[in-house]
Amino acid sequence: MMGDAPLIVGVSGLRGIVGESLTPEVAVRYAGAFASWLWEQKRLSERRTVYLARDGRRGGEATAALVRGALLASGCDVVDIGVATTPTAGAIMRFDGGDGCVIITASHNPAEWNGLKLLIPDRKIDQNDLAAMSTAEMEAFQESLIGPAAPNKATAEEIIDRFEQGLAFWRSNERAGRLDLNSGATSRHVEMIVERTPGAGYWNPLPVRFRAVLDSVNCSGADGAAGLIDRLGSSSVNLHGDGSGIFPHTPEPTAENLSGAGGLCDAVPGLKADVGFAQDPDADRLAIVDEKGRYIGEEYTLALCAESVLAAETERRRDEETERPVLVANLSTSRMIDDVAAQHGGRVVRTPVGEANVVEVMKKLKAEGQNVVLGGEGNGGVIWPEVVYVRDSLGSMALVLSLMARTGKTVSELVAQIDSYSPGGKGYAIVKRKVEIASKADAQPAVDKVAKAFGGRADATIDLQDGVRVDLPEQGVWVHVRASNTEPIMRLIAEAPTDEAAGSILAEVERAIG
Repeated sequence: MMGDAPLIVGVSGLRGIVGESLTPEVAVRYAGAFASWLWEQKRLSERRTVYLARDGRRGGEATAALVRGALLASGCDVVDIGVATTPTAGAIMRFDGGDGCVIITASHNPAEWNGLKLLIPDRKIDQNDLAAMSTAEMEAFQESLIGPAAPNKATAEEIIDRFEQGLAFWRSNERAGRLDLNSGATSRHVEMIVERTPGAGYWNPLPVRFRAVLDSVNCSGADGAAGLIDRLGSSSVNLHGDGSGIFPHTPEPTAENLSGAGGLCDAVPGLKADVGFAQDPDADRLAIVDEKGRYIGEEYTLALCAESVLAAETERRRDEETERPVLVANLSTSRMIDDVAAQHGGRVVRTPVGEANVVEVMKKLKAEGQNVVLGGEGNGGVIWPEVVYVRDSLGSMALVLSLMARTGKTVSELVAQIDSYSPGGKGYAIVKRKVEIASKADAQPAVDKVAKAFGGRADATIDLQDGVRVDLPEQGVWVHVRASNTEPIMRLIAEAPTDEAAGSILAEVERAIG
C-alpha cells in the first residue's frame, strides 16, 4: 500500500519511494501512459522507438526492467543504453532520432527514491508529407529540428491524464516491440561536447592541462566526466565513481553534502587540484569547488558557463556578424547571468521556474531566428543548445575548463571577475525563506499584495509570469515570491549585493504580505 508516502507527478515526470508510492504497478502504468500518448502522435514511420536509460542508483535495475517490459508490451521498440546521464540520453536521441526517451531517475532525491523522467523530440511529420518534400524542403525541415527535451506543461498534463485514467495500449506477441542494446552512448556524448568546446576540437585538447577532482556519487556521471576531462587533455580523480549506485552522502550537490571530512572540498586542495566538480545521480546538475576548496555555489555554474560561451560568441560575432546573443533563465535565477550578458552585448529572457519552461522559450526564440546561445537555472543546471536541450553537467565542465584555459585564470579568480560585474562590484548574496501554505492558491493573495506594494515605484519592474518578481535594477536587488510546484510552501527569494540588503528587501516584502 502507498500509505502516506509521497508520489510526485508533474512536468518533471514521476518520483516516489520504491516499494511504497513507486510500486511496479505505478511504473508500468506510467510507462504505458507515455507509450499510448506516443502512438497517437504523427510520426515519420509506423513504429515507435523509445530510448531507455537509468541513473545507476542501487535497485534501479528493477524499475528499468519494468519500464522496458511495459514499453515493449505497448509495441514500442526500445533502445536500452543502460546506466547513462539524462543529457547523454537526450544527446543520443537528438542525433540518432527516436520518438521518446525514459530515464529511470529520482534526480537528487535520496536513495530510497526513484522515478521516471521523460524526453520527447521537437516535432515530426507524416510519412506521406515527408515523401512529398523537395530536397530543399527536406533540408529546411532537418535544419529546423532542435532536439529532444522535457515535455512542456500541456504535453505533460496530457500524459499525466492518461496515467491517472490507466490508459495503455497492450499488444499481442506479433506486435510487441523489439529490444536493442546500445553501450556506446556515453562516449558519443563526450565526442559531441569536445567537438563544440571553445578552444578544443575533435582531434585537439585544450591548450592547458588541469587536474580535476570529481564526485559522481557512484552514479551515471562518473564515466562520462572522466572520459571528457581526459579528451580535453586534463586528468581527473573521482572520489565516488565506482558505479555501485550507493550514495556516499546525500546526493544533492550542496555545500553541506560536499564539505564533510574527506569530501570534495577537502580533496581539491589536498590533491593540489585546479577544480572540483560534483554531479547529482543523473548528472544534469553541476556544482563547483574552487582550487582553495571553497564551494562557490551552484548559481556560479550558469554564470561561468555564460561567460565561457559569450566570450567565444564575441569572437564569432566579430568574424561572422551574427545576431546579438540571447540567454534564457528562470525568474528565481541570480542576476549574475544578466550582468555577464551585459558585459558581452547579450540579453537575458526570463521564464517561469522549471527546466521545461526554460527550454520551451529557448526553442521559441530559436524558431524566431534569434541567436540563443545558453539557458539554465540557478541550481547548477546549464542547457547548452549546441549539444542538447537538457541540463548537462558534462557540457558545463567543458565550458568551465575551456574558460580557465582561454583566460589563464583560476576558478576563484573567475568568480571574482563575475562578482566585479555586480552593481558596486560587491558580488551577490541570495537569501531564501519559505512559508507553509495549504495549497498553491493560498499564495496568490501574497503575490497580489507584493505586486501592489511595489507596482507604484518608479525604480521597480514587476514580472507576473510565475508568482511575482520585483526588480530594483539600480540597487542590484530583486525578490521573487511564488508557490512551489512540488511542496506545500510559498518561496521567498531575494538577491542583493550583501546579505543585509537581501534581508532588508525580504523584510519589506513580508511587511507588504502582512
